[in-house]
Amino acid sequence: MPKAKMKKQIGILALSISAALISHAGSTNSVSATPNTTVPDGNPVGLLSTLNVSGVSGLASDVTVSLNLTGGFNGDLYAYLLSPQGSLVVLLNRVGMSSGNAFGYSDAGFNITLDSAAANNVHFYQNDISPFTGQLTGTWAPDGRTIDPMDSTPSQFNADPTGNTLADLDGVNPNGAWKLFIADLSGGGQSTLVSWGLTVVTVPEPQTWTLVGGSLAAFWLLTRKRRK
Repeated sequence: MPKAKMKKQIGILALSISAALISHAGSTNSVSATPNTTVPDGNPVGLLSTLNVSGVSGLASDVTVSLNLTGGFNGDLYAYLLSPQGSLVVLLNRVGMSSGNAFGYSDAGFNITLDSAAANNVHFYQNDISPFTGQLTGTWAPDGRTIDPMDSTPSQFNADPTGNTLADLDGVNPNGAWKLFIADLSGGGQSTLVSWGLTVVTVPEPQTWTLVGGSLAAFWLLTRKRRK
């Protein structure tokens, strides 16, 4: 093959590889709601809030949740996120409850981001911030304890989390209804769900990588022929 033609074909392949790699760059999509609604005190029926995601292309590669709650007692609360596909991630489960604390933390409120990549789990946040007062802030890993929030003994909360994490939502189609459920399971004090939000980073579906793989293979074959 003439060198000029060879160079042209190699150039075209290189451009196609670059375009495929650029298309693989993630996009960040955020939605939020401001219910500003009280959570029924001492009532397992709780409160349900829904966020609808639509028009997002690609699959989730990172999911984080923002949560703003005021008032009440943090140790009374149980909350989970439900994905459009039905995957459940426990965000809060009677935080602070343990063999040494039968009621959980008495602090009032959260203004936090929940991220599975965070270094510390929200369940024992007082171990990481001492002394602590006021509304919890910062970025924390979700509680993840799937044990019954009402009928489990305090010592059962000592165990490490075993449930789904937000990282387990990687690869899902983010479009659809995302649901936050939150309940106050012990009487006394009342929490308010001020707002909550969802941030989903997406990447294109696997077909993009198929294109990249095919282009790389063709590029390798052309350069191999050139050496011969």
